[in-house]
Amino acid sequence: MSAPGSKPVAASQTPMHGGQLAITALVLALGTFMQVLDTTIANVSLPTIAGNLGVSSDQGTWVITAFAVANGIGVPLTGWLMGRYGVVRTFVFSIFAFTVASLLCGIAWSLTSLIFFRVLQGGVSGPMIPGSQALLISIFPPQKRGTALGIWSITTLVAPICGPILGGYISDNFHWGWIFLINVPVGLLVAFLCWTNLKDRETPTRKLPIDVVGLSLLVIWVGALQIMLDTGKDADWFASTQIVILAVITTAGFAAFLIWELTEKNPVVDLSLFKSRNFALGTLAFCLGYAVFFANNLLMPLWLQTQVGYTATWAGLVAAPTGVVAVLLTPLAAKMMNRYDARIIATVAFIAFGASFLMRANFTNQASFLDFTLPLLVQGIAMATFFLAMITILLDGVPPQRIPLASGLSNFTRITAGGFAASIVTTVWDRREALHQSRLADQTTIFTPGLSHTLQGLHGFGLSDLAGKAAVTRTMVNQAYLLAADDIFWASGWICLVLIGTVWLCKRAISGGGTNAAAD
Repeated sequence: MSAPGSKPVAASQTPMHGGQLAITALVLALGTFMQVLDTTIANVSLPTIAGNLGVSSDQGTWVITAFAVANGIGVPLTGWLMGRYGVVRTFVFSIFAFTVASLLCGIAWSLTSLIFFRVLQGGVSGPMIPGSQALLISIFPPQKRGTALGIWSITTLVAPICGPILGGYISDNFHWGWIFLINVPVGLLVAFLCWTNLKDRETPTRKLPIDVVGLSLLVIWVGALQIMLDTGKDADWFASTQIVILAVITTAGFAAFLIWELTEKNPVVDLSLFKSRNFALGTLAFCLGYAVFFANNLLMPLWLQTQVGYTATWAGLVAAPTGVVAVLLTPLAAKMMNRYDARIIATVAFIAFGASFLMRANFTNQASFLDFTLPLLVQGIAMATFFLAMITILLDGVPPQRIPLASGLSNFTRITAGGFAASIVTTVWDRREALHQSRLADQTTIFTPGLSHTLQGLHGFGLSDLAGKAAVTRTMVNQAYLLAADDIFWASGWICLVLIGTVWLCKRAISGGGTNAAAD
């Protein structure tokens, strides 16, 4: 189901040495970098993309959710593809297909075409991260496997730093399409060098059955649910026949999917893994924690650009401290995982997440750049510990031969949860804004002395009565969006703190050197 399933075979190959090892490790890391980069690079560019294509910022979030959900659905196929065609062929083809899809995204002429190409990009990128990890491990000597995993881990943390900054800079200075087009030369180079250096190290292949019905049902119910979440707000939710039909398809498809997967001999998603307490509760906490993080990672730059007046570049710089702190602390966190109960490390992660979100819940109209970055510095602590701890917990007690399946299933649920959360957060934000705006409007009438004094002051600056009222209305809308964002930050903080209880319902788990944690 994911790359770890191919590690025992790949790792038996003769290790590389010297310049060939350095070049191959670099291009494999670049493969991971591209995929992770594309999960964040578009976040700060949404207002620019939406404006250029003539759609609202809410509709622009489909660019994020389409990629996330398609990537999540593509993950369960990874193990089958690598077993059927080999790790090297699958990885190189995935890189090449991702490059072609990136080119199509860069030249997209409408929101519909961009979403379609992002679905394609997300779907073909499923094998990229597990494939790069498996191949990295195979080219290093066994005693230096930690070095291989370190390169892989650092790459996955550096990419989120570069994504918002690079996406913001490109959006402010060039056409937004270049956030995707920059993948083309890198992807072609990675595909060429990987095939040249690794084609003689292909893993054995065998004919494997594939659960076509299960995969089809998965695509149907996940796709219907995502479309419902993305279009529900504009369609007035269940007042719309379309939304009702999508809800019925989602419910029926999910029920059929559960029944089929529980009775199928070779299921695409092995649901029997949820019989393990650690896997079930660990995956629940992992998905909810990641969903909260992913949603806020989308909301923050969107709010900064549409309401605070930040450019895409500055919105990206606000997010940079998270990755910097995570990169610096990850080696320490990995060492701690070998000595302490993973539940303790997970608690540290959720406390850091909760503190970061609750700090943001105190934002005001006078907040400075430093005020915005401080909570994200705290979030960096969570990023350095969250993934390592949660994966160690949920994989604890899983038999070695089933770890690939468990790792793939946790990846699928995590990525899909993030896509759903991205759709939900924009709807909640707009609804809370409408509520706060109505309350502010009740306090801002022609009979309110404060409004009269404000209008008089604006008259002194040369504004007419109508222009003055328009300025007051705009300020009121900004304040309403601020209060709505604060509400979401507040709720996110408490959700993370509550999830600590879920973590402690799991059994004690200690990493055996961090291998399982990194395998995801």
